[in-house]
Amino acid sequence: MLKSLFDKIWESHTVKKLNNKIDVLYIDRHYIHEVTSPQAFLELKRKNLSVFRPKKIIGTVDHNVPTINQHLPISDSLSRKQINTLTRNCKNFGITLYELGNKYNGIVHVIGPELGHTLPGMTIVCGDSHTSTHGAFGSIAFGIGTSQVTMVLASQCLLLSKPKQMKIKINGNLRKGVTPKDVILYIISKLGVDAGIGYFIEYSGNTIEKMSMEGRMTICNMSIEMGAKGGLISPDEITFNYIKKSKVFLNDDSKEKIIEYWKSLKTDKDKVFDKEYSLEADEIEPMITFGTNPGTAIKITEPIPYKNVDEKSLDYMGFSKGESLIGKVIDYIFIGSCTNSRIEDLRIAAYVIKGKKKSSNIRAMVVPGSNQVLKQAKEEGLDKIFKKAGFEFRQPGCSACLAMNEDKIPSGKYCVSTSNRNFEGRQGPGSRTLLASPLTASVIAIEGKIVDVNKYIYEKI
Repeated sequence: MLKSLFDKIWESHTVKKLNNKIDVLYIDRHYIHEVTSPQAFLELKRKNLSVFRPKKIIGTVDHNVPTINQHLPISDSLSRKQINTLTRNCKNFGITLYELGNKYNGIVHVIGPELGHTLPGMTIVCGDSHTSTHGAFGSIAFGIGTSQVTMVLASQCLLLSKPKQMKIKINGNLRKGVTPKDVILYIISKLGVDAGIGYFIEYSGNTIEKMSMEGRMTICNMSIEMGAKGGLISPDEITFNYIKKSKVFLNDDSKEKIIEYWKSLKTDKDKVFDKEYSLEADEIEPMITFGTNPGTAIKITEPIPYKNVDEKSLDYMGFSKGESLIGKVIDYIFIGSCTNSRIEDLRIAAYVIKGKKKSSNIRAMVVPGSNQVLKQAKEEGLDKIFKKAGFEFRQPGCSACLAMNEDKIPSGKYCVSTSNRNFEGRQGPGSRTLLASPLTASVIAIEGKIVDVNKYIYEKI
């Protein structure tokens, strides 16, 4: 029987079949952070249970952390309480925690891969929907609810129904100025925000194969934005070379053996998926959203469509059908989040910004995804480029992606953001978010308004 990569990982982690629908799945890696773990630990204590395998769990603080003056006490009482609670729980149960100030602290979906805790063939969970990011390494990775966090803490297993499987194949060369963020926004705009409900997606095709690991993580990160449980990509030499540079890797004796196993993690040729799509890379242009879900992405030069547009969404954003976004004045730029805060994202932003100044009407924030990204950016002089251009270069955290710290976009203001969600109030009550790539956000920061990025790239860079 032909099997997909997903089938192979799922079957190798199935501890027991309870019936025709429910499997007991072993979990290799459990990431936790301060927002979704306190209730789970409380439930664990209420039931007088211990953590079954603490060495398989990695903790970090990211959602509530400030992005300036991280050496000072946290002023917000709720944020301080959540972070202190996670610190206490990790200490009590013997769980590794990359706490605030630790040189490896950062956003959970950034530090896991960069430190080598995320590896091919794994099953990975976290109380966070963007856990799908880790699928870029050829793993089954997905977000779970609080009760499931408790279940994994207590047993290192989950009761699950196996989802259906979808293949999205993309072939061809990307145009200049088109990045992985544009690719995933294009996919979601074409297929819709509910296209993936009930499915796990495998991305394939030579466009994906040529992408860096940072790019693949951006693609898998936003699988959840089309309703999918997660997304994954078969591991290859690009994957292995990325892992070899990580902090945690294998000893010399077992390294070659495990890499040989990873090379076997591929979908069988001629495997038929429950649903399949095929897209051409050269159809994709720099993308931007106009509404309040990631499916409202259009080519930056396209007018807002007349058909299938949510009126309430347009009212919230202050836009109208048929309107072009070109020339629209923007107030804020946010470069960060688990989607686009890695060193590759900062490099491309710095490349655009170097030698220029941000527009006077723009407030621009760059928030690295981890202390390791921040360190690398400083070593490459990127921080100086940002600061010289008038950008705020912050310390790591989720920041204005979801505004659980002080980094909020004021009501009514427009923000071009490299994050993953543009829901109403996502970046602060009344804030208006337009999703785009780091490259597009950087060009707009310089111009102070939405411009034809295609023209900018070809004529000015």
